[in-house]
Amino acid sequence: MMNDSTLVARLRAALAHLPHGNPGAATAAIQEALREHRPGRPAFRRPMPPPAAHGTPKPAGFVADLLAGLGVDTSAAVPGVPRPGFDPSGQVPARPDPLAPGQFLLGSFSHSAGTRAYRLYVPAAAQGQPLPLVVMLHGCTQTPADFATGTRLNALAEEFPCLVLYPAQAQSANASKCWNWFNPADQQREHGEPALLAALTQEIVATYPVDPARVFVAGLSAGGAMAVILATTYPERYAAVAVHSGLPYGAAQDLPSAFAAMQGTSALAPQTPRSPKPILVFHGDRDATVHPANGEQLLTAFLPPQTLVQTRQEAARPGQYGYTHTRYEDVDGRTVAEYWLVHGAGHAWFGGSPQGSYTDAQGPDASREMVRFFALHRLPDGRCGEAPGNRRA
Repeated sequence: MMNDSTLVARLRAALAHLPHGNPGAATAAIQEALREHRPGRPAFRRPMPPPAAHGTPKPAGFVADLLAGLGVDTSAAVPGVPRPGFDPSGQVPARPDPLAPGQFLLGSFSHSAGTRAYRLYVPAAAQGQPLPLVVMLHGCTQTPADFATGTRLNALAEEFPCLVLYPAQAQSANASKCWNWFNPADQQREHGEPALLAALTQEIVATYPVDPARVFVAGLSAGGAMAVILATTYPERYAAVAVHSGLPYGAAQDLPSAFAAMQGTSALAPQTPRSPKPILVFHGDRDATVHPANGEQLLTAFLPPQTLVQTRQEAARPGQYGYTHTRYEDVDGRTVAEYWLVHGAGHAWFGGSPQGSYTDAQGPDASREMVRFFALHRLPDGRCGEAPGNRRA
């Protein structure tokens, strides 16, 4: 039985098949490595499907994306040098957006769990009145500026005035800049990345005109999984959560179980939050990176005991995906959850801009639906607890 470091080395070696256009050989190499790491257990429940026609990252393809989702560094790129006007990572410039004329601020936040750069969008519509705050957690290999460009959320922040916070994962914390959703140390309150992100959220609430009753968290892929962790471990901070192509809380405890969870074969039962928040879930039914079963499990874990269900089918139109939209209401008629299953779609932000990474413009518009969903919710007492051990730089 090989150890985790040997497994990672074997997985990196599997990528050598990709530049030669042989994803089947890469898949076979991954399966063989996992079999040796977990003798007697199947590596995958079924063969890995081919990448979806749309939204598949290039050039590495779906196997590289799978490895990147676990923090395996599949890039030979040299980290850039931060400089004015660029994203905190120094790699992706912040593109001017005429639909988002507000301030796109750069910042750095230090906490006992570490230091992270961030971007904060303050809309031009802000005139000192308390506004909602949306915390957006990017996916693997992305940066805040890239994520903002791809989701178009800054433009929506002008239309539906709100502030948008984009924390940046440090490459020193994860080689592929993934949030470490599968590490036990980063799944607990007052520990690791959840503590850091919750403290950063509170710092923004205390520093800018934010309504503490209307603070929300959303994310894509690994960022979606971390958004779930934040909503679970700090339910008093966030009024609702939106998860795009993410995973449930407690789906993994290490690298092998993370692979299994991403392929929909996890032996771990997702954990139900003690105080489930209203949740919106987007997932493509052809997602070859994070199996759609994760979206279903996530939804089930957050649903209150008694809910009324309303389902709407939308057939595909030219240039668009069809989808199934299911809304869940409590006994008082309040929307507590929504599930958007997008038919034929892969691992990408739906309705996003092609100028950003991991986007699929064929919709539906995930960003707009998230903002609409968030507008339905607020914390009952409007309080946001204090977070010790932090300072803003």
